[in-house]
Amino acid sequence: MAKDMLDFNVEHDKEIDSSKKLKVGIIGTGWIADAHIMQYMQMPDVEIVAGADLVEGKAEAFFKKHKVEGVRCYPDHKSMLDAEKDLDAVSICTYNKTHAECAIYALEKGVNVLLEKPMCVTTEEAADIMRAEKKSGKIISIGFQPRLDPNMIKLKEVVQSGVLGKIYYIQTGGGRRRGIPTPFGTSFISKDTGVIGAMGDIGCYSLDMVLNAIGYPKPLTVSGYTSDFFGKDPNYSGYAPEHREEYAKEFGVEDFAAGFIRLEGGIILDFRIAWAMNLDTPGDTIIMGTKGSVRVPSTECWNGSIGGPMKIYSEVAGSQVETEIPMLPEGENNNFFNKIRSFLDAIKEGGTAPVPTSQILYNQMIIDGIVKSNKVGHEIKLEVPEI
Repeated sequence: MAKDMLDFNVEHDKEIDSSKKLKVGIIGTGWIADAHIMQYMQMPDVEIVAGADLVEGKAEAFFKKHKVEGVRCYPDHKSMLDAEKDLDAVSICTYNKTHAECAIYALEKGVNVLLEKPMCVTTEEAADIMRAEKKSGKIISIGFQPRLDPNMIKLKEVVQSGVLGKIYYIQTGGGRRRGIPTPFGTSFISKDTGVIGAMGDIGCYSLDMVLNAIGYPKPLTVSGYTSDFFGKDPNYSGYAPEHREEYAKEFGVEDFAAGFIRLEGGIILDFRIAWAMNLDTPGDTIIMGTKGSVRVPSTECWNGSIGGPMKIYSEVAGSQVETEIPMLPEGENNNFFNKIRSFLDAIKEGGTAPVPTSQILYNQMIIDGIVKSNKVGHEIKLEVPEI
């Protein structure tokens, strides 16, 4: 598994064959879809042919804003996928609750899928997606573009090199002092649409950062905690004054979560994530090993990269030493571009998913496990579903 994931570090500056264009549709035209279409528009081998959104007129306005003409628009994902017989791929950019149903339907229609994070909201949904994927033979890749950040790749290289020895403890997470995402309405914070909050928005990224680095071992147990003190407070200063009562009443997800997870191989994962807190950071990411440990500085607002140079702490000839790894600049293309390019290349070349569901299933199991553990008030055992 480790070798496969290291192979994800590929160059995307090769010449693109545009003799055959891939026909692409976009399901959900909210703010994250802007990032998708802006990258697709830079791909000479892509033709955006269809779009769907539940809100009347929203898809039409979206494509008009981006000056993409001739796109056929539909009121939902099913009508689009039923009507469009030649689609090669879709980007699913809907709210969390509908990720699974949209992905499954697209796979059943024989369409490759780029699914925005989080993969879905429960372990059971993740398993259903994987069963549809297996039956269809199509590619589904999950939208974890931070993996392509050069510093994230370097972190993985450090861990995989063996310089840290046997990994036994990890601390990770992050968050925002004031950062509940409501400038885009209530889809993130409503139980009916978001279902999970900070964990689905940014927590899945920080889990992927460390799990990917260590080879995605199976999670065995989790003791979880979630809270919503800030989101449900009508005096929360992060809300626009005119919406404070409305948003506090609508808030139905977690704004903070923590979990203590036992992983296969005797590794402990200590995780915490926040949309809002009375703290600048819940802590740096730390990966501790028997030969050395690495500290990854946190960011002010978790953004998929790191907050400063990583440091390796080890012992050389009886002396305790620190090795600083210089920050690496972003490549020629941004991580979002590379995420989409990797997905399209896999389709054209008959490759495998850049971010496979087999890995993100474990990510989803941890998030779902935290929710379920919090409900029962004690540690629970995690079971990998049969696919």
